[in-house]
Formats: sequence, structure tokens, C-alpha cells
Amino acid sequence: MKTHRIGKIVHSVGISTVRHGLVINLLEIGRLKFEDYEVENIRPLVASSPPLSWLVARLGEKKVARLIGVTEIVLGSLIGAKPIAPRASALGSLAAVGMFATTLSFLATTPEAWQETRGEPKLSLAGQFLVKDVVLLGASLLTAADALQAAERR
Repeated sequence: MKTHRIGKIVHSVGISTVRHGLVINLLEIGRLKFEDYEVENIRPLVASSPPLSWLVARLGEKKVARLIGVTEIVLGSLIGAKPIAPRASALGSLAAVGMFATTLSFLATTPEAWQETRGEPKLSLAGQFLVKDVVLLGASLLTAADALQAAERR
């Protein structure tokens, strides 16, 4: 009985930590997309991505970076809204799943993501930066499930 109660507390604290960590990451990383140096940082990622390269050609790098930034800020805000709007939070989390799946696709489309001159392919600094999105994708799935459960209870 006591182990079950402790498990529920740890689960609750864990999901809250995951949600707040995801929100902070999205808000802060989204904010950075309005800085010129971040436009430079994401250039090789978006330029090599089939879904985004056409957008860069059409809108330019700064506008695409800012569009990505606004998207990240909106999604972070939606995910954080779970206490007052669990359905909106679930929608934000599910959209974040799509966003992180897209950024993970950069591992396949960005030549700079791999160091192929060292025998078998190894992640470069860019690849190491991208691979963290597996955790953020998982966090988005967890926060989506949690928000959907909260919406059902209402």
C-alpha cells in the first residue's frame, strides 16, 4: 500500500517536472529564434530539410526562424495551460510531437549531423544537439496523455 502511494507521488512530481521542463525549453528556445546568431545556428538544419528548405527560399531565413520561434512559444504556452485548459494543452503537446519528429528528421537530412570521416558514422555536435529531441518527443507524448486524462475527468 505504502509503495503504491509513493509511486503515485513520484509519478505526479515526475509528470509535473516533465511538463514544466518542456514548457521552459520551448519558451526559451522559441525566444532565441529572434536572435541573429540563432538564425545562423539553424541555417544548416532548415536549409537541408525538404519540408523547410522551400519555406526558407520563399520567406527568407529570418522570417522562418521567427515563425519557428513563434510556433515554439505558442506550443510551450499551450502545454503549460493544462491546469485551466487541458484540451488545449493536449493539442499543444501533440503538435510538439510533430515538431520534434520533424527536427529528428534533420538527423537524416543534415550532412553536418554526422562525422563520417572517423570510420563508422558518429554524431557531430549538430547531431548531438538534435538527438535530445527524442527525449522532448517522449515528454510531449507524456504531457499529451496526462492532459487528455485531465480533460476526461472534467
